[in-house]
Amino acid sequence: MSSSHPYSAPTFSTAKPKSKGVDHATQMAALRRVDKISRLMDTAFKVPIIGRRVGWDGIIGLVPGVGDTITAAISAYPIVEALRMGAPRTLALRMAANVGVDWLVGSVPILGDFFDFAFRANIRNAALLRRWLEKA
Repeated sequence: MSSSHPYSAPTFSTAKPKSKGVDHATQMAALRRVDKISRLMDTAFKVPIIGRRVGWDGIIGLVPGVGDTITAAISAYPIVEALRMGAPRTLALRMAANVGVDWLVGSVPILGDFFDFAFRANIRNAALLRRWLEKA
């Protein structure tokens, strides 16, 4: 808003708002936090019999009724971090879609439990955020 006279009508800029101007060090610290949560949720443990890594998302998702909702709430954290860094809404929507698919399909009994171990929405979201930061 700007005006030359105290009683004149305000004028508004039509320029698009810029990103929040978060410095590089802050962005890298946030990305490290997102990576840590992603690894905990999707690849925290190695299952020796199958040689595959699993995380808390799949384990908590085994709890009927509320497991997938709890993990979806935890998985919202990287989306919040992305928005704090000034990421575009389209990126946040893609990340939210990954979490939504994980929650929706993961809620299906038995089949959803296998899906939870394989889909790895948090790792996908960390990769999306990293790719955006590299371009910025």
